Amino acid sequence: MTQEKTIRRTGTRLWLAAWLAALSVVPAVAGAASTITGTITFTGKPPAPRPIAMDADPACAKKHSTPAMNEMLILGNGSTMGNVMVYISKGLPSGKTFPVPKAPAVLDQNGCQYRPHVMGIMVGQQYKILNSDGILHNVHALPKINPGFNKPMPATVKETTASFAKAEPVFQIKCDVHPWMNAYVGVFTHPFFTVTGADGKFTISGLDPGTYEVTAWHERLGTQTATITVGASDTKTQNFKFAAPAAK
Repeated sequence: MTQEKTIRRTGTRLWLAAWLAALSVVPAVAGAASTITGTITFTGKPPAPRPIAMDADPACAKKHSTPAMNEMLILGNGSTMGNVMVYISKGLPSGKTFPVPKAPAVLDQNGCQYRPHVMGIMVGQQYKILNSDGILHNVHALPKINPGFNKPMPATVKETTASFAKAEPVFQIKCDVHPWMNAYVGVFTHPFFTVTGADGKFTISGLDPGTYEVTAWHERLGTQTATITVGASDTKTQNFKFAAPAAK
């Protein structure tokens, strides 16, 4: 091989190596995902926990060795709050679509309670409803944008399904047979939502750099919003505090 060919091939290899290295670095920086995290807390004196009176249906009462507690206000150590829906309400790119999960969102009727009490689902995602109790229930959805439904589920019906075609803020699911049974569902066009556990913590990840409105929703204490800006590969913290309404 001549010296000239050797030089040309060496130069080509170096150029290819530099080009590949650029490809591996530039897109990773431009598309680096960002995260918003935080904690939800309750301020002031919390109300005493309330047990659910299930005596109206002995079959329900028998499913609990100790009284089942109302899930409207779930508090952890330090008055952290569970069952708060947190989601991105503004700032996502207009027209951008996100894949719908193939796995269904699952609501179970277990112990004569809906589980989970609060949940999010994407538009078009299958909503699977289970009846683990093996007794008569019904699932009465009360959306305002999507069509409502009222699905009877006698003991012999263990599963049914539904879906929602449009985005909609959080709405109620109730059981007409057992009036204490309530759940709440929010329908989104994106996957940037979550529900807090008793530790009150939330994390929304996979965001593009930008400025977003974050909304925290609670079934009795309303909603709060905050605007937060995240850069590439950035993690920002946004906490929320809820308080009981002042007595009138």
